[in-house]
Amino acid sequence: MINKISRNKSRIKRHLRIRQNLNGTAAKPRLNVFRSNTNIYAQVIDDLTGKTLCSASSLDKELSLKNGGNVEAAKAVGELVAKRALALKIENVVFDRGGYLYHGRVKALAEAARAAGLKF
Repeated sequence: MINKISRNKSRIKRHLRIRQNLNGTAAKPRLNVFRSNTNIYAQVIDDLTGKTLCSASSLDKELSLKNGGNVEAAKAVGELVAKRALALKIENVVFDRGGYLYHGRVKALAEAARAAGLKF
């Protein structure tokens, strides 16, 4: 019998491989993306101290989205995380796609964050 490898296990392996070369500092923190079937989450992380500086998700009351698992929700989350990062005087970040393809919701979040003023 052939055992099928879980997609999430493969994604976690990819993410660990990416993280070997990607690191967030206080001057240039890491913008991490996690996407589930129903929602999307973004965090700005300083890896040197291990602290999350700001975050946003499709579950935030501020956004009041009906569907958190689509491209429109990802755009709203990207704008919100960029607004919160800019309020903390963070302009430059390193984008961490979390092992996901740079396509669809992940791409929409990244482009919305760029349009709102983040540089990466």
